[in-house]
Amino acid sequence: MQKITFQGAPGAYSHIACKELFPGAEYIACDTFEQAMELVDKGEADYAVIPVENSNAGRVSDVHFLLPKTDLTIVGEHFLRVEHQLLALPGAKLEDIEAAASHPQALAQCSEFLKKHAIKALSRIDTAKSCERIVETQDKTRAAIASKLAAEIYGLNILAANIENDSNNTTRFLIMSKRKSMPADDGAKFITSLVFQVKNIPAALYKALGGFATNGVNLIKLESYVIGGNFVSAQFYAEIESHPESRAFKLAFEELKFYSEKIHFLGTYKANPRRYL
Repeated sequence: MQKITFQGAPGAYSHIACKELFPGAEYIACDTFEQAMELVDKGEADYAVIPVENSNAGRVSDVHFLLPKTDLTIVGEHFLRVEHQLLALPGAKLEDIEAAASHPQALAQCSEFLKKHAIKALSRIDTAKSCERIVETQDKTRAAIASKLAAEIYGLNILAANIENDSNNTTRFLIMSKRKSMPADDGAKFITSLVFQVKNIPAALYKALGGFATNGVNLIKLESYVIGGNFVSAQFYAEIESHPESRAFKLAFEELKFYSEKIHFLGTYKANPRRYL
């Protein structure tokens, strides 16, 4: 049986993503993203399913700072429609709720509902962990924002369903493995993720990326990092809509390599059709 790691407690949205991707597998809940990835790196699990960005709340910053450091390979992506529920103890009513706890991303995604009902937002490490706390305290003035699966697991009632700001609220997950093999270029759409550090010279970033434009390669994401407390030379995370074996990518990569000090490939994987909807 495959072992799949995720950050959070049972009932977290990452848990749901794992169940969709790997039905019938053994799911291992981890306290941190780093722990979830380490178990795979040590060979104690097959895959880690890690959220990287949300259509409403933006990137998951903790994960983006881990990506440049990992030796794992991204082997796929998954898009999960996130539906947030306001959960409370049996017998509690919406008008009783004074505060709601959840992960900061979930709170941001439900900010309009919380403001409308004058409910204070309480930041917690995880959506499902917030449910655990409600059960422990038995406080009917407290609620959690989490999934329907979490409601079932922790025996909580749904006081309000689908309270997210955006009706198309979606989280993108990366599937990470210790396996280093690259999929064959079969003509499908591929995403290549990498991290690079440009040389400390004028226009280095412009010149490093120029080859993608001149060779017609689509650069779909570029995000910067400050590394080692150094504000001079920046590191970047990039996602490129191409396979490294294509001629256009190879030509573009020559320019990237010339103007970069370091390049770390994170993986090439098929683009999920959901990204184009």
